[in-house]
Amino acid sequence: MPTAVPRKLPIGIQTFADIIEGGYYYVDKTPQIHRLVEEGKYYFLSRPRRFGKSLLLDTLACLFEGREALFRGLYIHDKWEWQRRHPVIRLSFGDGVLRTREELDLRIGELLRAEAERLGVTLQNTSIAGRFRELIEEVHEWHGERAVVLIDEYDKPILDNLLAPERARALREGLKNLYSVLKDADPHLAFVLLTGVSKFSKVSLFSGLNNLNDITLDAPYATLCGYTDEDIEGVFAAELPGLDREAIRQWYNGYRWGGQEVTPVYNPFDVLLLFQKRQFGPYWFESATPTFLVELLRERGVFTPRLEQWEAEAALLGRFDVDDIATEALLFQAGYLTVKAVEEPLLGYRLYTLGFPNQEVETSLSQALLPVLGVEESPRHRKSLFTHLRDHDLAGLEAHLKALYAGLPHDWYRNNSIARYEGHYASVFYSHFAALGVQVMVEDASHHGRVDMAVEAFGHCYLFEFKVVEQLPEGRALQQLKARGYADKYRGSGQPIHLIGVEFSREERQIVAFEVESL
Repeated sequence: MPTAVPRKLPIGIQTFADIIEGGYYYVDKTPQIHRLVEEGKYYFLSRPRRFGKSLLLDTLACLFEGREALFRGLYIHDKWEWQRRHPVIRLSFGDGVLRTREELDLRIGELLRAEAERLGVTLQNTSIAGRFRELIEEVHEWHGERAVVLIDEYDKPILDNLLAPERARALREGLKNLYSVLKDADPHLAFVLLTGVSKFSKVSLFSGLNNLNDITLDAPYATLCGYTDEDIEGVFAAELPGLDREAIRQWYNGYRWGGQEVTPVYNPFDVLLLFQKRQFGPYWFESATPTFLVELLRERGVFTPRLEQWEAEAALLGRFDVDDIATEALLFQAGYLTVKAVEEPLLGYRLYTLGFPNQEVETSLSQALLPVLGVEESPRHRKSLFTHLRDHDLAGLEAHLKALYAGLPHDWYRNNSIARYEGHYASVFYSHFAALGVQVMVEDASHHGRVDMAVEAFGHCYLFEFKVVEQLPEGRALQQLKARGYADKYRGSGQPIHLIGVEFSREERQIVAFEVESL
């Protein structure tokens, strides 16, 4: 039933007991947790930052420790053996930045010593692998129940050093040394869960630990982290008055870990800050978007309209290592792209279509990528584009876009081979419009073919076709729009439709034709 009385918003709180005892909102994840525990023992889960992974691990710790009072009224309360209490070993690499293998080994030693003291055992071994194995065995013997191992941000030491591959490789080997203990410790373990942002290959990081069940894309656990529409309208019902419900969905919903049948979720960080501040903003994107991500996309010359329709095989989504970071894997695992559709044309072969999860990510990432394309994006540029679209001023829009391209520095063209091709001009167009937050569709299919870009804004529809010509305008772009009947698909909307053929001169590096026909 919807919550009628407002409660406190658990912004940044990762401690399950604090949420339950402190009068905060809590979305009950124990149905999925119960299934997780009942169906297996060794798990791995990848989710983007600020999705509630740490709270999930703390909830599991409280459950295995038998803290029954915290679970009264929740799904799992009458389904758990509260008299059995397991010792829980918790390791987290979320604090600080580690730069060397020596620093990592020192941190691991500190974590193991602290857990041994908390659980009442003494460690005699000196090596890291030896001390971890000893810790697991000793707490099993001392407490009379098998140990539970929960590891949070298992990959952070590596991710913090991706721009320094030699350091990252050394840290990877240090973590492998730790995690390799878990397989042979099976007789002493009741449950194991590792969580992080990325999914490193089993060969590179989990060599020997091949019994981990990766549930990242498993449909039953698609909502294990994050809020669903049902959660927003039920648990948080008291926060909704005064906010545009559909805008909340458009801005923040849409993360899917599975096919179309999987329930999409919201990032909790976004939703909670929206409820507190009462205004929309890119809260998740601004919280910690890594600079290396934008730099990597620049180096690889990513065609930005492709980000909305990227196809990838399952193997590529999981291919992440220091020496082999697939672009689609990085964007997917970091939360900038999500699963839009899944096809299985052959048994066992799955093809994923990726795209932006919501308007927050599309708008913010497009804005961040404009400097990569040579555009010095500024509030002045966005205001100018907004004004021309709002006023349906096509002459002003033409002048604005020509000025935008004229501002691209000469050195940028000289240093970037992609600048001479149609993809670059289309990328600038797409990113500039998407950064404003208007609805942009690229290569939108109809029975006539695919129009390069469609924009819907302020009750009007703009269909763009792009061509790169040698120097003089040729008029082919508008001709193609008309000849292929691209507007037919949009006539039913009742909006005014504007066909715009844009031609770029390869030599002049400028728009040389901006032909418009309004229907």
